[in-house]
Amino acid sequence: MDFMKPETVLDLNNIRQALVRMEDTIVFDLIERSQFYSSPSVYERNKFNIPDFDGSFLDWALLQMEKAHSQIRRYEAPDEIPFFPNQILKPILPSINYPKILAKYAADINVNDDIKKFYVNEIVPQISCKDGEQQENLGSVSTQDIECLQAISRRIHFGKFVAESKYQNDKGLYIKLIQKGDIAGIEASITNSAVEQKIIERLVIKGQSYGVDPSLRYSQNPQSKIQPEIIAKVYKDWIIPLTKKVEIDYLLRRLEDEDEDEIAKYQ
Repeated sequence: MDFMKPETVLDLNNIRQALVRMEDTIVFDLIERSQFYSSPSVYERNKFNIPDFDGSFLDWALLQMEKAHSQIRRYEAPDEIPFFPNQILKPILPSINYPKILAKYAADINVNDDIKKFYVNEIVPQISCKDGEQQENLGSVSTQDIECLQAISRRIHFGKFVAESKYQNDKGLYIKLIQKGDIAGIEASITNSAVEQKIIERLVIKGQSYGVDPSLRYSQNPQSKIQPEIIAKVYKDWIIPLTKKVEIDYLLRRLEDEDEDEIAKYQ
């Protein structure tokens, strides 16, 4: 997949391979986060006295990271969506003139607030090794949280490329569904239950493989770092549904960026 070559990005085989690689990143990031306590103070609004900032310590740390990453062009890439899009900085490196891949409104499709909410409220309590605080690890916790959030965000927002690929492969179907505002029809067209089940099964296997010391794998007490079923649940309950939301939101607006003559072909 080469973002300078749109045809490679919209190839569904390339998209599937990219999504599988993202699974590995997310699994490893969740495993890394699981070594720390739940650390609720990291997520409490204005718990720490941070000058000229209203939010949690995680929000502040994430904003600083995004400011730095924006200066090295991270958010010029079509597959990266910031959590603080209105506060990132201009790149120091020369801009890259990426060819058009997605519709002109693609950056407006941003569910990062939802991602951060379910991550803090649902995922952190389930994967943390213990409840409570470790004052010496608050910085490490926030750093690892950022890794998790960025990986999950990229995976979910990759749904835009899935949606665009499916639209290009069957314009007739999608133009009719979009014109009718048929959300149920769009959701049915993008849903493959068999593939989703394979993803869940694969994640359980990856959790078992990556989360256990190889020397203990065949012992009676393998001591998994994180329960594989939790990783599968993260995908089933949050990542897959939010990815579908991104795809549907993207497709519902797709005719905003379509030539009228092209639409007329399918009337």
